[in-house]
Amino acid sequence: METTTQVQPPLQSWALPATAWSFPGDPNQLEAVAQGFDPIRLEQMEAVALLDRTDIKFLMSTEQLSGVLASIQQDYWILSVGDQRLNRYRTLYFDTHDFDLYNLHVNGRSDRYKVRSREYTDSQVSFLEVKRKTNKDRTIKERIPTSQPITQMTMELEEWLNGVFPYDSRMLEPKIWNTFTRLTLVGKQLCERVTMDVDLTLFNDHKYRQLEGIAIAEAKMDRAKNASPFLTQMRARRIYPQGFSKYCIGIAMLYDGVKKNALKPKLLWLENRMAA
Repeated sequence: METTTQVQPPLQSWALPATAWSFPGDPNQLEAVAQGFDPIRLEQMEAVALLDRTDIKFLMSTEQLSGVLASIQQDYWILSVGDQRLNRYRTLYFDTHDFDLYNLHVNGRSDRYKVRSREYTDSQVSFLEVKRKTNKDRTIKERIPTSQPITQMTMELEEWLNGVFPYDSRMLEPKIWNTFTRLTLVGKQLCERVTMDVDLTLFNDHKYRQLEGIAIAEAKMDRAKNASPFLTQMRARRIYPQGFSKYCIGIAMLYDGVKKNALKPKLLWLENRMAA
């Protein structure tokens, strides 16, 4: 399947391409819905870090997201960082020259890894993270704080990676960046977090794609629980779980010559939704 990709002059590391709200209608609508939740501070949320968890992902339109949020305001707190409830993230993903980590994913490997430098832009906190998906469908995240976002591995970071990453960290190189805006909900009754990401932009040094009108939601809990108000809303609205990797979608959209047959249905779904 051919996809249309915008081309722009090369980007410097961590430079942000122009982004704008992709939320339809009133640009303040999402912010207004977010204000309906009781706030929780970052330090309070650490008790629900869930670095070893079960993840359930959903894709929907930003219009659907608005309705879902309005229906669960009494069941969750919302993360507020400096009174900001829509928090910005940017991430740089690393892989080998031949995209070995990407290929583990698209080839259906049940035990796979991602390596990324993530900046929580509003709080100016950065981590180097290794995210592992196990063959028992668990997500385990290891991370180490960094003084700033990193674009190249150092000997110190490689030493840390050797303890949590089973492949040769010296082979890793930067591949793609992304930026997005996230709402983070924390369950009042369950050990649960729900993240909703909008305004996702994917870019490398030569190309970028903005996923307009698309929301990616993810329920993160220590075990799957049917009592989750968010999951109940998903079932009621017939929005069903489906896998989504920002990294893999970004690689498939921005690079030629990589294996992407397994991602074609997801890429087609995204193109149809963005064209609607």
